[in-house]
Amino acid sequence: MTEAIRKNFASDNIAPVCPEVMNALIRVNEGAAPSYGEDTETERLTALMREAFNHPAWVFPVATGTAANSLALSASTAPFGAVICDQSAHIANDEGGAPEFFMHGARLMPLPSPDGRMDPSALDRALVTNAGGGVHTSPIQTLSLTQSTEWGTVYSLDHLAALTSRARDSDLATHLDGARLGNAIAALNCTPAEMTWKAGFDMVSFGGTKNGGMASEAVLIFREDLAKNFARRIKRGGHLWSKQRYLSAQLAALVENDLWLRHALHANTMAQRLAHGLRRHPAASLPFEVQSNEVFVVLPERSVVALEAKGFVFYRWTTPPGIDGVLIRLVTCWATEARDVDHLLEAL
Repeated sequence: MTEAIRKNFASDNIAPVCPEVMNALIRVNEGAAPSYGEDTETERLTALMREAFNHPAWVFPVATGTAANSLALSASTAPFGAVICDQSAHIANDEGGAPEFFMHGARLMPLPSPDGRMDPSALDRALVTNAGGGVHTSPIQTLSLTQSTEWGTVYSLDHLAALTSRARDSDLATHLDGARLGNAIAALNCTPAEMTWKAGFDMVSFGGTKNGGMASEAVLIFREDLAKNFARRIKRGGHLWSKQRYLSAQLAALVENDLWLRHALHANTMAQRLAHGLRRHPAASLPFEVQSNEVFVVLPERSVVALEAKGFVFYRWTTPPGIDGVLIRLVTCWATEARDVDHLLEAL
């Protein structure tokens, strides 16, 4: 029996759990195991992460990306401090105030950009202005960047290094929101090390849920001082799982044999196939470069309504001023097949 065409392009969160992760969950569901991260699966995960990133790292599995980002930022930012980020950042728009809650009132300072990638000169200006504010201003203590960005674009390694070097010169900690980290690594064909600690990041929110997991996120910390007492932050925030082996098994299944990178490469390839087809549509325009697994396209309202009527699912985005049409987001994932993409393009 032929599997039905997948018509849901709303997000990579809608995808099923991949077989390798489900098998890992079944495998660890035998017998008893120590609780609260003292199990052998969590120990194995730490070894796999250190091998994948080629660096000593403290690895803290959590169930959600919101928890990963918020807890990480709380480790580097005082309640009177501030985190500087891009205006499109997930922490600034899509986490319901959780970062500010976990930081006990610290501010988020978003900087505008045209495509989700912060301009180093804009960061320079913000840091100078902030330093001149004295006691009347929340001091910027952490730089948080998103890779790949919320618009599906990808920072080059040089761009990342330019930003983190400025942060380091100003004594800022650095955090990378890597909900789609694998997609960015696949896009640049670089190593996880080159994208993270070699690019100047102290902490990484490692995303697995969008890439084949069920509830599989982790905070990777490359600085011992930031890792100190981090387990207590997790416990105090209500994110310590007693049966942590189930979180660790998912992440280990993704990291082992580079499954997470192969999933990401496939999703990116499907996004390129989709973008190529959309560019051939006379009324379609793509406002952003397609580099990862998110495709933003402006279409006439009648075309969007027709796709919706045929059962396709996606998000309508706020259309920028001066653009005639409707901006929608289409997201591919590890489970997207070429025929799913082709079916959408044929319907359009």
